[in-house]
This record gives sequence, C-alpha cells and structure tokens, in this order.
Amino acid sequence: MNAATTANAYKTQQIMTASKEELTLMLYNGAIRFANESFKAMEAGDMEKAHTANLRAQEIVQEFIVTLDMNYDIAKDMYSLYEYIKFRLVQANIQKDNGQLSEARDMLAELRDAWFQAMKQVRVAEAVGK
Repeated sequence: MNAATTANAYKTQQIMTASKEELTLMLYNGAIRFANESFKAMEAGDMEKAHTANLRAQEIVQEFIVTLDMNYDIAKDMYSLYEYIKFRLVQANIQKDNGQLSEARDMLAELRDAWFQAMKQVRVAEAVGK
C-alpha cells in the first residue's frame, strides 16, 4: 500500500465516522482550502487550476445552501449569506479577481470559526450534563 492509498483510506474512514457537525466543519475547511488553491493559482497565472478550485469551493457552498432547513429563522439568514459568498466566488472566477475571492474565503473562515466554537460549547455542555 503506497502513501496516497493509505492517506485516502484514512480520509475515507474519517468521513465515514464523523458526526454531522464534524462533516460540516470538514466542508467549511474544504471550501476554504479550495478558495486558497484558487487564489494561489490565480497569482501564479494558472487560470485553469484557479477555475477548477473555485468551482469546488462553489459546489461546497451550494451544498450548504441546499441542505438548509428553512423551518428555522436562522436558515433564511444563512441562505442569504451563502448566496452572497457564492456570488463572490462566481464573480471572482469570471473576473479573475482575487479581492472578491479573498472576501468569500474570509467569510467562510469566519463561519467555520463560529461553527467550531459552537461545537466546543455543545461538547462542554454535554460533558457537564446540561
């Protein structure tokens, strides 16, 4: 078994055993990673790689949009936020504009950080027995 196969097997196992909350965190991290890849590729002049990475980030944001439970008021706010982030990603891709890409990436990072803090608070509350 080579290193790539081992890494893929580990990643698959990690995904298969993750909670919904951990999967959401992984998706945020993935969207940020793809936005970073797009940013670096654009700076290097590799527009094909920048485009492909940007599309991957867009796909993750779209997944966030379609999985929102609109029975909750906060989902409507999150919908608007995700739509804005996706719009910025699309515009960055069309215009080859790292400024818009950075804005989308930074917003995703803020959402990821808030999600991570919420996960920690829930775990502490569960550990305390509340």
